[in-house]
Amino acid sequence: MTKLTGRIESAEIPAQVPKSLILQTLELTRRFEKFTAVDNLNISVTAGEVFGLLGPNGAGKSTVIKMLTTLLPVSSGKAYLAGYDVTRQPDAVRRVIGYVPQALSADGTLTGYENLLIFSKLYDIPPRRRKQQIAEVLEFMGLEDAAHRLVRTFSGGMIRKLEIAQAILHQPQILFLDEPTVGLDPVARTQVWQLVQQLRREYGTTIFLTTHFLEEADNLCNRVVIMNQGKEIITGSPSELKAVIEKPDATLDDVFIHYAGNQLVSGVSYSETARTRRTSQRLG
Repeated sequence: MTKLTGRIESAEIPAQVPKSLILQTLELTRRFEKFTAVDNLNISVTAGEVFGLLGPNGAGKSTVIKMLTTLLPVSSGKAYLAGYDVTRQPDAVRRVIGYVPQALSADGTLTGYENLLIFSKLYDIPPRRRKQQIAEVLEFMGLEDAAHRLVRTFSGGMIRKLEIAQAILHQPQILFLDEPTVGLDPVARTQVWQLVQQLRREYGTTIFLTTHFLEEADNLCNRVVIMNQGKEIITGSPSELKAVIEKPDATLDDVFIHYAGNQLVSGVSYSETARTRRTSQRLG
């Protein structure tokens, strides 16, 4: 992970980006030689909302997140987070975001506290504040009693909580969650849902997530965008999208199938989580 250092330029929101928006993409595009993974994407996210990016495998979701989190350069177009330009001000962008990837990001050979201590240094949190901020996120995540246990002894749900704790340690304005509940059992999945809602309610954190669980998107998201083959197909609140297809008792699954085809995938067991996340990250 890149350590966040250096002077941060002031956020100067371009005229074409409304000040109420914390995230805006303008014809955002990513090409891999002749293949266009993300094609002129225009999305906007209001501060404090939970925004879902949906689509079948290969739609371009992970590529979008990688560009927005500065892990992948933009081929063309623009993206602004909290007023910062992803291309011109990547250090500033990294300071205002948190990111929980599909790949396992916690070190199983260390304790929960030691993992958080490493992240506090990467985020350049002053030494005098590290202990307090680590204690606060451990309490928020309900991990106080497990703080000094090796992470390899954690359950799947506990590992995901720790990964979220790592991502919010520096109090980011926007948190990116890439498939946050993949491989988790229903109880752990519900706990993650509750944490997402709590982050938004108590801290005003903006959440940007991808998921294949459409019930999850329906329950959590204020608005969603459905992508397919690198392009935006439709955007709106879950209730608005369900109303569009004019089907009695329509679900978000119905909307997804209507616009993106029947390409849903199911989750995997926790024993396969590490392999699933590594594969997802490698394939992008």
